[in-house]
Amino acid sequence: MDKATSGWINGFVGVLIFSGSLPATRVAVMDFSPVFLTVTRATLAGLLGLALLMVFREKRPSRDDLVSLVIVALGVVVGFPLLTALALEHVTSAHSIVFIGLLPLATAIFAVLRGGERPRPAFWMFSCLGSALVAGFALSQGLSASPVGDLLMLAAVIVCGLGYAEGAKLSRRLGGWQVICWALVLSLPVMLTLSIVTFPPTLHDVSAAAWTGLAYVSLFSMLIGFIFWYRGLAQGGIAAVGQLQLLQPFFGLALAAGLLHEKVSPAMVVVTLGVVLCVAGAKRFAG
Repeated sequence: MDKATSGWINGFVGVLIFSGSLPATRVAVMDFSPVFLTVTRATLAGLLGLALLMVFREKRPSRDDLVSLVIVALGVVVGFPLLTALALEHVTSAHSIVFIGLLPLATAIFAVLRGGERPRPAFWMFSCLGSALVAGFALSQGLSASPVGDLLMLAAVIVCGLGYAEGAKLSRRLGGWQVICWALVLSLPVMLTLSIVTFPPTLHDVSAAAWTGLAYVSLFSMLIGFIFWYRGLAQGGIAAVGQLQLLQPFFGLALAAGLLHEKVSPAMVVVTLGVVLCVAGAKRFAG
């Protein structure tokens, strides 16, 4: 199997795993505070990441890599989980999932700024068209559903795109799973402390569904998904493989409807179909 094909396969597996993140977060924030959920998922994943690094006796990253690891940590360990958890107090997971259609464009922009990639002009046309469909959907709702929730989701997309691009660039030197593990370990002292400080006074009212949501975002969203995702971006190109994220709304909407029984409006489906069609054009001109 050639490197590019492997990159697309790894990227696709990563997207499948990430598709459950927002529905799982939505369930978890029903019983946990957004801050506690964010720091605890990072703490649990950080402890697992530390164990992996110790078992495989990975050498420490160089000083030159520390800035990039801090950016990754702020983007995907802290920023995206916290902002989406806060957003999901105001909007449904089905509504928030549509915003994920903006992630490929954000990732591609940072692929240019941080990764040195240069997609062709036609690539930007398709990427911008897909993003315009997502923005149009939000505006069609009049932002009346929750302006705060929409703005939080937009901020989450921006910091996540930066974290994806930075982590993918670093993965070319350190390896995909090593990058997310080191970013988690770097965050661990602060996350562990905050987990203790924000620990709920009682756990009696926490449902099994909330515990399941916490387990999913800790193990899969925060660690396993990134192992595949960063490897895929590094192998197949950040801007190109990043377009696979446009498949994520499809899977996420299906989960929101099937597991959470949330209403998926025809407009959501139309927008999701539109952005997925745009990825076909963007992929063709990504190189």
